[in-house]
Amino acid sequence: MASNVGSAAGSKVFWFFSSEKNSLSLVGMRKLIDATRFYIGGEWVSPISAVRADVIDPANERPIAQVALADAADVDRAVKAAGEAFPAYSQSSREARLALLCRIIEVYRRRAEELAEITMRELGAPIGFARDPQVSIGLAHLEVALETLRDYQFESFRGSTRIVREPAGVAALITPWNWPLNQIVVKVAPALATGCTMVLKPSEMTPLNAVLFAEILHEAGVPAGVFNLVQGDGVAGRAMASHPGVEVVSFTGSTRAGVDVAQAAAPGVKRVLQELGGKSPFMVLPDADLEAAVATCTGVCFANTGQSCDAPTRLLVPRARVAEAAEMARAQAEACVVGDPAAVGTTMGPLISMRQFDHVQRLILSAIAEGARLVAGGPGPPEGFFQGYFVRPTVFADVTLDMTIAREEIFGPVVTVIGYDSVDHALRMANDTPYGLAAYVHGREPVETARVARAIRAGAIYVNDPAMDLRAPFGGYKHSGNGREYGAFGFDDFTEIKGILGYP
Repeated sequence: MASNVGSAAGSKVFWFFSSEKNSLSLVGMRKLIDATRFYIGGEWVSPISAVRADVIDPANERPIAQVALADAADVDRAVKAAGEAFPAYSQSSREARLALLCRIIEVYRRRAEELAEITMRELGAPIGFARDPQVSIGLAHLEVALETLRDYQFESFRGSTRIVREPAGVAALITPWNWPLNQIVVKVAPALATGCTMVLKPSEMTPLNAVLFAEILHEAGVPAGVFNLVQGDGVAGRAMASHPGVEVVSFTGSTRAGVDVAQAAAPGVKRVLQELGGKSPFMVLPDADLEAAVATCTGVCFANTGQSCDAPTRLLVPRARVAEAAEMARAQAEACVVGDPAAVGTTMGPLISMRQFDHVQRLILSAIAEGARLVAGGPGPPEGFFQGYFVRPTVFADVTLDMTIAREEIFGPVVTVIGYDSVDHALRMANDTPYGLAAYVHGREPVETARVARAIRAGAIYVNDPAMDLRAPFGGYKHSGNGREYGAFGFDDFTEIKGILGYP
């Protein structure tokens, strides 16, 4: 089925968004954003590199813009601009940075609908999901950064030693396509708040929202050179990581690409912060409300078409309840409304690319070949979809830990139901992975639930469907990365610690 989608794209036969009254009209939408210029030193400049790539709308496989792909010379120009701005900006006052964040928040709010529309187009997110949480979470992180900056301790004492947290320097920020604004803001906001200057390189697959974000920062009055934007692929990312003018590299993406970035940065002995892949378990304890737990697991996994690094793709339930849990998950999968991202009521859009579509199809087919029981969904696009990277929300049961689908990161809307014999058995399976980004635990008895949460080796544990806390640390163990984002933890990673001993 994947080859059929590819051949349709190759023949240049495209379908367009529905004109029915339940669809968002894109007529009159802002002229396509220009991603062929870079924002360097406070100005939009033409790139040195002549390489361009198409930006594809994943809902119809149609190019909607072009993006310039920076080379080492473009990166050098941006890093030098950031380096020139660092001495003055690093000495700016807390009050000046607070005022700057306030202005950014004001402009971001005003342009939120533009951000949502372009996120829908380039990511394929349903318009409701593009507005909230894709765009709204960026605003929320800005507000948390503002609140954090008000009380953040840049200086403290331990005995006669003065402990000073200073801006770390020029930061290279490399962000992914799946939660574009979230990942841009959780790097840019703490860097700005702590006095760093920076170069941002977003994913070449979703570059347009970053152009809008750069416009927001410019309108808010970010000083020239403090924030710089280049577009590009791995070539630009490696050039940023290896540049001698960069002191901090903050990267979010795949584990493979994270290793590549770390290796490029290593000769410069830079600080490298990484938020990488995941294979998050969802543990349903024997006393848990099974229906509520399954609904939470599938809801989180299927959101964003499964393209979240912390998506809970391994649903661990007592072995005697596997069939029951699988049936509940099937009902949740079949309730998903896959379709036009602009249509009101759509809950699941396409995957980002043909490459991602093929990856998910490979894992689904491997699960079938290795003996997993297909409960819902399956290979190929949903019935009636001949264009776009749409997939079926899928559920497997009778999955064992040696199956490929239980080991590899899926990055698609696929839930695997795995039975356990005891809670300790479930814990061993939860930790039997090279990843450690997140985990989910549902149970009624507080002491046992807390014990299980503490025993899982992952950076973020979500107990009984809690409210989102953007002040909590976010980051992973093992191959899921290092460093932490969100709130004061994100601030810490953009500061150097100086001890002044014998301070009078």
